[in-house]
Amino acid sequence: MPFGQEILIALGANLPSPAGGPADTLRAALASLPEHGLRLTRQSRFYATPCFPEGAGPDYVNACAVLDGPDDPAQVLAALHAIEAEHGRARLQRWGSRSLDLDFLAMGDRVLPDATSQAAWRALTPGEQRTRTPDRLILPHPRLQDRAFVLVPLCDVAPDWRHPLLGQSVRALCGALPETDRAAVRPL
Repeated sequence: MPFGQEILIALGANLPSPAGGPADTLRAALASLPEHGLRLTRQSRFYATPCFPEGAGPDYVNACAVLDGPDDPAQVLAALHAIEAEHGRARLQRWGSRSLDLDFLAMGDRVLPDATSQAAWRALTPGEQRTRTPDRLILPHPRLQDRAFVLVPLCDVAPDWRHPLLGQSVRALCGALPETDRAAVRPL
């Protein structure tokens, strides 16, 4: 299978899974990557983070990773969804508690489906973000620049990756967040 550009993912859990508690689940998910044609190249520390949105459930354990894998984004997404399902993930509620969440953040400098669509998803109001779900893969993830629970761990593994549309590095995007947001993401 041909391998493509670096794949950036975020991992999160705030409910137990068949693998155990949230940190155990993240470790098990990372260990299962090769069974799904993905190879872990770098992994962040694990972080304790407040539940998002606030009050929606127990706090999370979050991390980020850089993977190598198929050059087909749809194949990567299918592999991530399969790993989530193996760990008890049920897609019942947007932004709800979950046993495992694997967010496909980026694949090199690819923009999917196109720059206009990606920008439209980035521009959604908070209310629209709660209710609208894309019917196709959007890359880079349209919310990654807004979330400390993604950017802080992503700084561990890909601080120099540049958002292909915003033109800023992960380090710069993270630095632009409010200090209180960054401080709420604590290493375990």
